[in-house]
Amino acid sequence: MSDSNKKIATCLCGVVKIRVANVDPKFTVCHCSSCRKWGGGPLFMMQCGTNVEFEGRDTISEYDSSDWASRGFCQKCGTHLFSRFKKTGSYNVPVGLLPDTENLEMSMQYFSDLRPDYYCFSNNTPEMTEAEIYAYFSPDV
Repeated sequence: MSDSNKKIATCLCGVVKIRVANVDPKFTVCHCSSCRKWGGGPLFMMQCGTNVEFEGRDTISEYDSSDWASRGFCQKCGTHLFSRFKKTGSYNVPVGLLPDTENLEMSMQYFSDLRPDYYCFSNNTPEMTEAEIYAYFSPDV
């Protein structure tokens, strides 16, 4: 697939470029403590599948953050680049890296029972608790 058909994102310093063929505009929000520690607040992510290409891969570090996923970031500027599901190899990319995506819509909130009291969203979305998330991923780990 040519670059004209792909969405292209970059890290803050521009060393890493991400080319994504498929972006689901129905993004998810995660309230788990790992996501909040990683980014200072909830993490907004879009599903991008496995057809994702990276330029500057030698500057990407990947952290094994759970039994089912890892997180990638730029070693030079610290930009959060993706989370990758171990079983499928599927990538989620932060919404902020692809802000021109049309028809963005919050579709799910994960770890809703861990959401702190100091923020809330008015979006009426389905939610999954910590127990529901672990039950969902337990067959994969």
